[in-house]
Amino acid sequence: MVKKKKVLPQLPAGISIIDTHCHLDMISSEDDIRTTITRAAALGVSPIITVGIDLDSSKKAIHLATQYDSVYATVGIHPHNVQELNDTTYAELEKLCGMPKVLAYGEIGLDYVKQYAPKDIQLEHYARQLDLAKMMQLPVVIHDREAHEDILSILNAKAPFPAGGVMHCFSGNLHLAQRVLDMGFIISIPGVVTFNKAAEMQEVAEKVPLDKLIIETDAPFLAPEPLRGKKNLPEYILYTAQKIADLRGLPLEIVAQATTQNARNIFKMGSC
Repeated sequence: MVKKKKVLPQLPAGISIIDTHCHLDMISSEDDIRTTITRAAALGVSPIITVGIDLDSSKKAIHLATQYDSVYATVGIHPHNVQELNDTTYAELEKLCGMPKVLAYGEIGLDYVKQYAPKDIQLEHYARQLDLAKMMQLPVVIHDREAHEDILSILNAKAPFPAGGVMHCFSGNLHLAQRVLDMGFIISIPGVVTFNKAAEMQEVAEKVPLDKLIIETDAPFLAPEPLRGKKNLPEYILYTAQKIADLRGLPLEIVAQATTQNARNIFKMGSC
């Protein structure tokens, strides 16, 4: 029997959803990026926030934000790339933070899975980048892979964060989610929530207050079911939003509207 392809969920006319975290610069060409943005907008996925992971991608994110009305940027150095940081790059990052349409500082954090950078270097620059985000009065976007306790310990040491922050691609359980919320941060749910074995994330997506959730693709990574293993795209956020809606027993448009408003609030986007 041929497996029936799952149709992309559709939003009602006039309803939109923000992809709060993707990497448009990792799409293969400028034409592909343009097509991706246009197609996503036609499906109600707009605006799109494209995220910096090193100095070059941060600059590319800002460039894309200047090219497209519906694209916004973040700047920051991913834990894989922190060995490029020095006083000169910090000074440049500070300048980039002040550019138009830069909404947040990140993604930054700790990655104890691959450890492309030594742990002590990651810890040093995670703390220092948090200081820069606070100085620039920007919300922080946190990358946390199997580093929960160190992530939260340093956040607590650096608190408060008046501009707030986002736990990107949240990978913990409901107890960890509550600790994040207690710090005034919000939770970002990726396409992983659609995977059959993602029970902990599904519990988080179901039980965390809806006004504390946003949704992301992390495109081109982490495509949701039924496209797992393929290149992810901003439009596929609709599969993730539908899964969250199903878990909570809500219409898709309610989840889209709520998470979009949450994103506008944390990133100070107004009604764009």
